[in-house]
This record gives sequence, C-alpha cells and structure tokens, in this order.
Amino acid sequence: MPMRKFFIFFMIVYPVLTFSQESTTGSDTLRKDALNVFMEATDYIKKEIPYINYVRDIKEADLYIISTYQYTGSGGREFTYFLVGQHKFTGMKDTLSFTTAPDETDDMERAKMVKTLKLGLARYVAKTPLAKYMNVTFSQPMTETVSSDKWNSWVFNASLNAYISMQSTYKNSFMFGNLSANRVTEKSKFESSIGLDFERDVTEYGDTTYESSILDKNSYLSYVKSINDHWSAGGTFGITTSTYSNYDLAVRFAPGIEYDVFPYSESTRRMLTFQYRIGVEINNYTEETIRFKTEEEVGYHSVAGLLTLVQKWGSLRVRLTWNNYFFDWSYYRINFNTSASIRIFKGLNFNIYGSAAKVNDQISLPSEGASLEDVLLRRKMQATEYQFYTSFGFSYTFGSIFNNVVNPRFD
Repeated sequence: MPMRKFFIFFMIVYPVLTFSQESTTGSDTLRKDALNVFMEATDYIKKEIPYINYVRDIKEADLYIISTYQYTGSGGREFTYFLVGQHKFTGMKDTLSFTTAPDETDDMERAKMVKTLKLGLARYVAKTPLAKYMNVTFSQPMTETVSSDKWNSWVFNASLNAYISMQSTYKNSFMFGNLSANRVTEKSKFESSIGLDFERDVTEYGDTTYESSILDKNSYLSYVKSINDHWSAGGTFGITTSTYSNYDLAVRFAPGIEYDVFPYSESTRRMLTFQYRIGVEINNYTEETIRFKTEEEVGYHSVAGLLTLVQKWGSLRVRLTWNNYFFDWSYYRINFNTSASIRIFKGLNFNIYGSAAKVNDQISLPSEGASLEDVLLRRKMQATEYQFYTSFGFSYTFGSIFNNVVNPRFD
C-alpha cells in the first residue's frame, strides 16, 4: 500500500517538477544570453525592458548608457542618452534624445524614456540570441503637413505662493511670486522675469515685541544671439529693489560674449566656455553706504569659465568667476563652484558639492549697520570677507553584479 501511494505521488509530482525545471532552465538560458547593460534604471524601466541584464559594474557591461538632461525654452526638459558599446560591441555608439513639455506628468515622461531606450537598445539586442524574440512596429499614421506654432516659441509662466506659520508668541509670513516670458530657438534665446519676495517675523518676548521684515523686488531681461557653433553674444538688463542689500533702486546693464571650446551641440556631454561681460550699475541706496554714498554710477566687468563633463567615470561641473569694479580694482569678488560624482572603482563613488567666494565688493553696505533683530534673522546684509559651503560623501555597493529583479513589497 505504501508503495502504491508513492507511485501515484511520483507520477503526479514528477512531471510538474520536470516542467518547472525545464522552464527555469530555458528562462535561465535566455537570461545568460541577454545583453549586459550598465545604466541608471528605475524600477519602471526594469519592468518595461526585462530582456537585458542591468549590471552594477561598468566593466562587466557590453553596453553602458549615460543619461543627461537640460531644460528647454518651454520649461520642459530634453533628455539625451549616449549609448557606448564595449567588448564585442566596441566601436558602436549611438545618441538618442527626446523632449518633454512642462505640463507632462511623470507617467508620460517615463513612457517616453522607455520608448527611447527600446529604440536605442534594438541595434545591440539584434546581435544577441534574443533577437529572434524582438518585433518592431509603427503605430501612428504619418501626415503630410506639419502644423505651425501659434505662439511662435513664446512661453509664459506665472506663480504666486504664500506661507503663514504662527503660535502664541511667534508669527512668520512669507509671500513670493514670479512672472516670466521666454523664447528659445536655435538662433537666439530671450528670457525675462519679474519677481517679488516678502517675509515678516513678529516675536514676543516678555513685554517686548520684535518685528522684522524683508522685501525684495526684481526684474530681469536677457538676450543671447547664436553666432556659430562656438561663439555667442548677448546682454543682460536688471532692475532691483532690496531691503536686504540696501538698494532703493539698482539698474544694471551688461553686454557680453561667450566662447565654447567644444561645439554647443555637445553641451549635454561636455562644455568648456569662457565668458566676458562689461557693464554699468546705477544705484540709489536706501541708507548711506560705508563709502558715504546715497547714489552713484559705477562700471564693472566679469570673466567666467565653466567646465561640464558627463562621462562613464561620472560627472563634473566647475565654474570660476571673477568680478570687479573699475573705480577701485580692490573691490572684487572671486566665486568658485563645483559639483562632482566620481566613480573611483567598482561600487565606490565619491560625491561632492562646494562653493567658495572671496568677497570684497559689498559697495551697498549701510554705514550704520543693522539692528540685533535684523542680524539674528538675517534681514540685512552683513560685511564678510568670504563665503563658503560644501557637502561631500562616499557610497559603496558590493555583491551581485546583476540587478534585474523588481520587488515593490513594503516599499
């Protein structure tokens, strides 16, 4: 009897186990033959493109993909993918791009990401045993005409925000708004904005009430003309009133020129630009300054260099700017900004952001200084010789080089 039960169990279970093993073996063979790709991939991308291996080590990859983006004139973004083959795909390179509109949802944006990546991967998957499972379709009929843009590339944006926080002894209110009108084409770029920032604090301590407020208003206009793939020229114009910086009214105008060592068409991967501006300020101060001025006209100029790199070893952005006034060359400012994410070796990354400035150009500092409330709440600019900020850290990941599985449980 026991032998009979064992025989029945064996006849039922063994085919199931065998089928499961065969299915797993077949699936595993496909996985081994799949293309090894190194890239930054979300769970959505892994689910929608399951026929490649997402590896964590770039040295193990047959293909690595660098993704970058930059903002468009409409307020959307242009995403660019750089596909570079390695090992048996050495010498194969592709660049694909797509743009998003400012009103598109995250779902619409990620759908475009997947579609673009599928198109780019097709060429490489076609050279693997998985090619026989691929299929290419075209789902939309083509029209013979292209509709014109009734806005002629103009984009407008308006925003107004307010914030209030209070308790029995403290109240803080904050309001800021902005209105902009921009037009960006390949030949020129026009940007303009009007902004307002207001913040007020009321603090009660014992029988005393401390009040402090700040009000900044500004308008900005910039126009840049593309000369060729390396040169551009333009100018900026701005009007500012600021209780923080002691400006009752400040008008600034500065034309300038810029040269990019690399073609502007490669800006998503690399840029090395040098910019020179020369301008004039017409300042009316709220309070008399430390130079005993209530109004003045001053000339100034600036030189700036910018290096941006996005490579398989990581990304780097460095900017160095020097400004000074003509009336006294000892009134100057040097700014240095950098951000980097560097892959040191397998699994180890170093990330840093920093900014530093040598400050000696605060011509609007009031001669009488600021009250204690304004100093503590940073409502008025204070004299300083430098400004500095930095953040940095390391991250290290080790283990399996494959990262194909998506499990959202308990996220």
